[in-house]
Amino acid sequence: CITLKPCILFDIQISDNWPGYSLDLFTYPQHYYGDLEYVLIPHGIIVDRTERLAKDIMQDIGDNDIVVLCVLKGGYKFCADLVEHIKNLSRNSERFISMKVDFVRLKSYHNDQSMQDMQIIGGDDLSKLTGKDIVGTGRTMKVLLNNIEKYKPKMIKVASLLVKRTSRPDGYRPDYYGFEIPDLFVVGYALDYNEHFRDLNHICVINDHGKAKYRV
Repeated sequence: CITLKPCILFDIQISDNWPGYSLDLFTYPQHYYGDLEYVLIPHGIIVDRTERLAKDIMQDIGDNDIVVLCVLKGGYKFCADLVEHIKNLSRNSERFISMKVDFVRLKSYHNDQSMQDMQIIGGDDLSKLTGKDIVGTGRTMKVLLNNIEKYKPKMIKVASLLVKRTSRPDGYRPDYYGFEIPDLFVVGYALDYNEHFRDLNHICVINDHGKAKYRV
């Protein structure tokens, strides 16, 4: 770290006036040149933070087996990396945690605007969650939690890579989160804008040109 400014990102709370990292410092897909404002969270820091969350979850879960319910599509990369870290920790510890993974999809955005109505798509029979320990991963959870709770799982924990800082009173706070960020529309690391930018490893802020280019 050459200057003090890049070190700010090691705080999990990213301030509203954080200018981000210059795109020139990183490699990213050429087809997104001109579509991004800056890098908010580099991929390497995401990986390190996810490993720390896996350790925290391992400590809290104890000897219980868990069902990981991944919220698609934006949560799949975080979920996959989190599960892999938990598996590695379990293999190298005295206690083994059995995990099953299932998937649901919550459709909540049109372009960059959050929709009032939430659609839950996919997932196996949620009645199988009865009496289980659930670790949910994803960005939009309230509607999903209401559906899960009626099956009376033993415990529910929610992990999300990002929490947006917002003045809205209904803002949800997960049990585990990687970073608290300003109320920005971000893409990358499987987070998309109309199905674009999922192949971007870093979490970046999309610019107006990018929004116009991929608007539907």
